[in-house]
Amino acid sequence: MSDSRPHILFSFGTLMDPKVQTALFGQVVPSRPASLAGYATRSLKITDPDVIAASGLDVHLILERRIGGVVEGVVLELTDEQLAAADDYEVDDYARRRVLLASGERAWAYLDAKPLQPAARIVIVGDSIAYGRCDPQGGWAARLAASHIAENEAAHRVFNLAIPGTTLAAVSEQTPPLLAPRLPDTIVVAAGINDSAVPLATPNADGLAGIVDGLDALAATAHAHNARLVVLGPIWLDEERTGDYEGLCFTQARALALRASLRTWCADSHIDFVDMWEPLRDRADLLVDGIHPSSEGHQALYEYLAG
Repeated sequence: MSDSRPHILFSFGTLMDPKVQTALFGQVVPSRPASLAGYATRSLKITDPDVIAASGLDVHLILERRIGGVVEGVVLELTDEQLAAADDYEVDDYARRRVLLASGERAWAYLDAKPLQPAARIVIVGDSIAYGRCDPQGGWAARLAASHIAENEAAHRVFNLAIPGTTLAAVSEQTPPLLAPRLPDTIVVAAGINDSAVPLATPNADGLAGIVDGLDALAATAHAHNARLVVLGPIWLDEERTGDYEGLCFTQARALALRASLRTWCADSHIDFVDMWEPLRDRADLLVDGIHPSSEGHQALYEYLAG
């Protein structure tokens, strides 16, 4: 049974224009003033001729994070068909994600499709790979922090709260009380292969149990802070060297099952998923022990994430 309630979409640009609404939806749709705190806008060059024809503009607006910023706009009340039409209208530079309006109301908004591009204050949570183990330079997270802060030293921050050996379930419990003083606008969850590991004594145990519950809790935590959740999938592992790692069994099959579970949950939840499997695929030389990347491996991960 379909939900008859309208979809609430926050618009700050061309979708507020009655001419664009009529072109997309066949009518002007119900709307009311709204504002989105913690954001500002910047210009985005549009090249899609259909979008330019509908809006009459080849430069649109896109959101970026800014403490103290406020973007004024409207909320549109859309049917399923109208929301689908709005999705088709927005170019690939945008992704529809959940935001928390200044009123406390949840709404959809079209954000930058590259989730780290508009970020200002990033919190990273995860396990030993996100922590940077086996890399004296601090791993991909330290490289991301250095480049991100260099872009805007006054406003940009990166807080790496990763803990070696942790799982998504533990992260979902440990993270909430750590966020308030850091004022995050983006939370990066590095879902490591610890969530796919099982004790050697019980090789058939369901090591993937609780993944969805942990992700649901993290999504709720991010939303409470009006922060964007970004989920990183597991990296490729060299199974020949991970048969017995500190009493745990790591296999590519289980890591791939975790990867698929994360991808599906993110797609269903309209959460950003970054597939970290590919940068190190079949690159055993970039793994120190079959699991943890070397300094060169972390550099490859950083370049992929920042690209």
